[in-house]
Amino acid sequence: MSYETIRAEREGNVLKITLNRPDRLNACPPEMADEIFAAARDLDGARAVLISGEGRAFCSGADLAAQSDSAITGGARSYTVLQSHFNPMIQMLANLPVPVIAAVGGPAAGVGCSLALASDFVIAGKSGYFLQAFVNIGLVPDGGSSWMLPRLVGLAQATRMMMLGERIHGEEAERIGLIYKCVEDDALMQEAEALAQKLANGPTVALGQMKQTLRKGLESGFSSTLLAEAEGQRVAGGSHDAAIGAAAFLKKQKAEFTGS
Repeated sequence: MSYETIRAEREGNVLKITLNRPDRLNACPPEMADEIFAAARDLDGARAVLISGEGRAFCSGADLAAQSDSAITGGARSYTVLQSHFNPMIQMLANLPVPVIAAVGGPAAGVGCSLALASDFVIAGKSGYFLQAFVNIGLVPDGGSSWMLPRLVGLAQATRMMMLGERIHGEEAERIGLIYKCVEDDALMQEAEALAQKLANGPTVALGQMKQTLRKGLESGFSSTLLAEAEGQRVAGGSHDAAIGAAAFLKKQKAEFTGS
């Protein structure tokens, strides 16, 4: 399938999605959100997803200057655009049954910050930064940031990011627990691709269950999480990879998982 605002290609077991509007710092109009949604939904057997941006930015936020995105600037129409385009994209990534990795170089601002943080792993270059830019234009955070930020960095740091609109650069983002890892800029894609490949070679069914259980644990109590873990174990334990893993463990060999 061809896209206008992104590139999507399979490399082995990894689906690579590249935001491809470098002249706009990969600003995201509704059409890009729809294309990310479509590409991620069509895994076509991929066992991990790697999202990055072409050029000097990961994503500079919603494209307020795009004629097709004029609705994002006002009231009830903003609600419709979020519910019809951006929120389904974020929800799709959060619910994918495979790991999602975001490689952030340059700005991840506004909904671009939300897009990155909706991934399971975020790796940033030292020039990468995360910005809740909404306060600067009199808007509130969207794309799930109000849910994700306090759970990642606590209420004080989330309030700082949202109400002061300060840039959080890669090294600080790692230090405060906002992201998984910060690396040198020239190593960013190599590190992200290596991580994506490692995850793509893992026990895919179990990894998908881990994603679900982690999210349920953030939304429910301890007893409910114990039940979710048991249910996840039932699914993962019945997978082909679980049998491969057990056999390899008994033979003291490395498991070669198939993703099934």
